[in-house]
Amino acid sequence: MRYDLIIFDNDGVLVDSEPISNRHLAAYLTELGHPTSYEDSIRDYMGSAMHRIHELVLERTGERLPEDFDDVFHARVFAAFERELKAVGGVEDVLEKLVGDGVAYCVASSGSHERIRVGHRTTGLERFFDDGRVFSSQDVGRGKPAPDLFLYAAERMGVAPERCVVVEDSPLGVQAAVAAGMDVCGFTAMTPADRLVGATQLFSDMRELGDLLV
Repeated sequence: MRYDLIIFDNDGVLVDSEPISNRHLAAYLTELGHPTSYEDSIRDYMGSAMHRIHELVLERTGERLPEDFDDVFHARVFAAFERELKAVGGVEDVLEKLVGDGVAYCVASSGSHERIRVGHRTTGLERFFDDGRVFSSQDVGRGKPAPDLFLYAAERMGVAPERCVVVEDSPLGVQAAVAAGMDVCGFTAMTPADRLVGATQLFSDMRELGDLLV
């Protein structure tokens, strides 16, 4: 099936930000008295919008995170991005081919618009994503696993959900895409294949993606 729209997740799919982000999230939560390992963070929060982190901590501990939690966390992560962040290997070739073939694509991320833009600017991917191709959970209020973000992106891009495929690397993202009625290419570089339940196809190297989109 040739899809009319390719929807990319951002963190872990376009930019190799998950190791950086989850390392800092685990450290900050631990610093605040909520002991969290890197592995815990990957398991519980990878692919989450910020509101879900607040909700899970409150649910588990009965305590609210500080009001400035998001600002402090993002300041630490963005500083680390500037030093360390790289594009996912092979993704620029994938994007170049989509552009050359005239295939519509966009990014739909649980991260904020600022986070997306910082990552793209740092890695040089901003040339592929003008404002009309960037969608954030900020735009819809509810992040993944709710389908809202992917449905919103498809609507704004003028494509029916069943003609879309989502490229995702988190269980929450796969759940959201399935709930939206979209096919999913599950990227297993960081997430074991058995955690991406519901993915239409699985791949472990971004260079394989082009063959899955035709």
